[in-house]
Amino acid sequence: MALLRSERFAAVLLVIAAALGLVLANSAAAATAEMTKSIHFGIPVIGIDLSIEHWVKDGLLAVFFFIAAIELRHELRHGELDTVRKAIVPTIAAIGGVVVPAITYLLIARGNGLAQGWPVPTATDIAFALGVLAIVGRGLPPRFRALLLALAVIDDLIAILIIAIFFTAHLAVIPLLIAVPVVAAFAWLSRPAMVGKHRWLIVILVLLALVTWVLVYRSGVHPTVAGVALGLVMADPSAGRSRHALEPWSNVLVLPLFALVAALVPVPTASVAELSPAFWAVLVALPLGKLVGVSAGAFLASRLTRETPEARMPLGDVVAVAGLAGIGFTVSLLMNDLAFAETPDVSNQVTLAVVLASLVAAVIGGVLTSVRGRHYLRVAAQS
Repeated sequence: MALLRSERFAAVLLVIAAALGLVLANSAAAATAEMTKSIHFGIPVIGIDLSIEHWVKDGLLAVFFFIAAIELRHELRHGELDTVRKAIVPTIAAIGGVVVPAITYLLIARGNGLAQGWPVPTATDIAFALGVLAIVGRGLPPRFRALLLALAVIDDLIAILIIAIFFTAHLAVIPLLIAVPVVAAFAWLSRPAMVGKHRWLIVILVLLALVTWVLVYRSGVHPTVAGVALGLVMADPSAGRSRHALEPWSNVLVLPLFALVAALVPVPTASVAELSPAFWAVLVALPLGKLVGVSAGAFLASRLTRETPEARMPLGDVVAVAGLAGIGFTVSLLMNDLAFAETPDVSNQVTLAVVLASLVAAVIGGVLTSVRGRHYLRVAAQS
């Protein structure tokens, strides 16, 4: 089970799944793959009928966001974000890592009716970024990983807000209002005083989670938000056990399946000059915009908080973390699906841009992180 929880193992699976999706979509099996992901099945009694593709993107991915929300709650209560002073540097860095890529995208894609794609390059993939760090980060101090984790968690929170605010076209208030007491009941029953005495309540919690997902889906809000809400309200001990139980499934099933389905796009036959401005905007904004935005945000935050030179994270470390933050992948692919749902040709090109940009960021961040790791190993050897 330790292998299934490994960050580097999860990152490798993501790359393999995305590569497999691209290969299938550009092979003789393309028609079969497309037909398979379009197969519909649902629950007629509650009016839900989704394709396999949407069950993965709207259903399974809620599990990933549930785990991410649990991690965010832990960091806010017990980890690197549990005080305002601790949280301010990664928060401002994360905001910089959203604003600069968004502006970069809009500058490149302006005037082409593609402005809705600005959220695509604003996301950081926790699993992929931590996986690269686990592979090349030997010798680094613990605060390097802590900054990357805090940055990625805050980045995910911003992504969740973007999804909820900008990609909710038709809001049905009644299902959302009904979801509120359901989530409250989930929070109350997840307390140790309840679950510890009545183990059968686990079944009730699962049912409440499913009901919450259905209600959020019916409300018009993206259903992954249901996973976020449940993860944020779940009591600590139960949340920790749930994360421990679900993490292997997320690493081995949820994220690879999503990467496989999202990457099932044909490579454009158009010439380089004919590629959509959205392709170039994402290709530049994700690795470069994140690198500049996170570095500038962290630098500004350290000056605003008047950190002492001893407490301040070295600039080289900050830039290396910023390089890894440019690995968008999972959440960027989700943003792309939402932003360009009505223009599949553009969506396909942007999917390829996200994959390429994330690989570029992985190389840049990996090299910078490796250099910093060797620096710390030399310092340790000399002391």
